[in-house]
Amino acid sequence: MKPHDLRNMTKDELNLKILSLKEELSGLLFQQKTGTIEKSARIAQIKKDIARVKTIIKEESYAK
Repeated sequence: MKPHDLRNMTKDELNLKILSLKEELSGLLFQQKTGTIEKSARIAQIKKDIARVKTIIKEESYAK
């Protein structure tokens, strides 16, 4: 996920993106616990994407 793509989204869209990423993360963490995960690197990638989205939201709140 690119930051410039995130900056074009509204705050509501960003919040929905965080929710969908958290749902995906919880599913992957469950798979990791049960030992059925195929791409464990995806967990770190999702965590970084969540941080990116939260950073964009914080930047927009400071800009106003």
